[in-house]
Amino acid sequence: MHISDLIRSFSTSVRSGARLDAVRDWLVLLTLSILALVSIVVWNVWAFDTVAGGGTIGAPTTRAPAVFSRTALEEIRVIFEERALERAKYETGVYRFADPSQ
Repeated sequence: MHISDLIRSFSTSVRSGARLDAVRDWLVLLTLSILALVSIVVWNVWAFDTVAGGGTIGAPTTRAPAVFSRTALEEIRVIFEERALERAKYETGVYRFADPSQ
């Protein structure tokens, strides 16, 4: 018995309200599940191969020009300098760490 015969007999028995055949119904369910699993695996292998090869899935995006702000970079540099000064105070002993557990 071919799969197409199983599907055809399954669809006619469901439409006509005839007695359901459990073996046939399980075979149809397993066949459809295996087909779904195989299609998911094939899709994931294709997507992984595409992305691993440097391609994109879907329409490629256009890159916007990077926004460069000299003032923002200067603010970040000042923050890091302040942090470095505070760290140096702990390392040189200007600040003492009081351990509350002792």
